[in-house]
Amino acid sequence: MAKKLVRKLKLVIDGGKASAAPPIGPALGQAKVNISEFVTKFNNATKARMGELVPVDVLIYDDKTFDLILKQPPATYLIKKAAKIEKGSGKNALVKAGTLTKAQLKEIAEKKMPDLNATTIEGAMEIIKGVARSMGVEVK
Repeated sequence: MAKKLVRKLKLVIDGGKASAAPPIGPALGQAKVNISEFVTKFNNATKARMGELVPVDVLIYDDKTFDLILKQPPATYLIKKAAKIEKGSGKNALVKAGTLTKAQLKEIAEKKMPDLNATTIEGAMEIIKGVARSMGVEVK
């Protein structure tokens, strides 16, 4: 008999740095998940992605077991890293926070492709370009 999905949690955690501290511990505790098992499983799966933000979907089943679905870092994180800026512009139409090249844009789009709702790399680039525009980052 297949397991029944009870709950789905969406978390964003630093790669390899999960701990039982808030906000992770309380979120998992409410779902009655073994927190130490989650921390061990997550940290082992994200060792290679240390220092990177890792979105994760935690699928929790009725027998209190869980599966992890690791995703690529958020587009805003990748854009800020490529443009070497700390944060986006608060006034994106007036003040530019930084610039990206087409090559950087394509690299980000290729990395995010599995998580995006796009069928071609050009479509993914348009999505990332829109995110960059809303952050006040110019694409040249």
